Amino acid sequence: MAKNLLIPALLLAITLLNSASALLPDYKVNVVVIDAGHGGKDSGTLGKNSKEKDVALSIALKLGHYIETNLPDVKVVYTRKDDTYPELDERAAIANKHKADLFISIHANSVNNGKAFGTETFVMGLTKEQKNFDVAKRENSVILLDENYKERYEGFDPESPESYILFSLTQSAYQESSLSFAHKVENQFKNRVGRSSRGVKQAPFWVLWSTAMPSVLIETGFLSNMEEEKYLTSERGQELLASGIYRAFKEYKAEVDAMN
Repeated sequence: MAKNLLIPALLLAITLLNSASALLPDYKVNVVVIDAGHGGKDSGTLGKNSKEKDVALSIALKLGHYIETNLPDVKVVYTRKDDTYPELDERAAIANKHKADLFISIHANSVNNGKAFGTETFVMGLTKEQKNFDVAKRENSVILLDENYKERYEGFDPESPESYILFSLTQSAYQESSLSFAHKVENQFKNRVGRSSRGVKQAPFWVLWSTAMPSVLIETGFLSNMEEEKYLTSERGQELLASGIYRAFKEYKAEVDAMN
């Protein structure tokens, strides 16, 4: 593994682990960062009549509106509110700068099999399942669109298995809290929204690894499935998905706040 990747990654790992261990007894969920995946020059995955970047943004804005309207004590920060492209490291930097208590990244899935369907929520972690790793590689590949990506990401190569080894150093820092929220999201999707849940999974996403707080990446459905594409691009479908994530957030916040 290249030395220029190893040293900065180790320093980041130490920083994140120290942040996790330094949470104060009165820790509350007061700041949430909502990340609409992709944007601008990066369309993300494509459906027959849609782009992931547009679906993600619409759901993200609806989610933020629910939180701002019903939980006015929570500060909502967006990585983007329009069709712009925040580079991958900027998204994590925004969350870290605002000292977010939770980071939610919203996406839509796509595979060659047009019959695949369902939601899935990812937390940071290494995986032995190739399909989970493939999703992470696809999302991480946007790094290649960023200017000076080799310098900015310290030699990280989204196609290289070796680049993912260091992720194991920080995968457990916020894992318990991330898993708690992720399960709440999928429970809402399945039991309240009525979507098919593919469950909570782990995969090595750069944007989750780089955030110093509990973080999840939500795949809201498959644009490659024509029926799900119709749902994901409909106003009602987006409202229901956003409301499900909101209820999961409300439940998570109440749980965390009650413990401190």
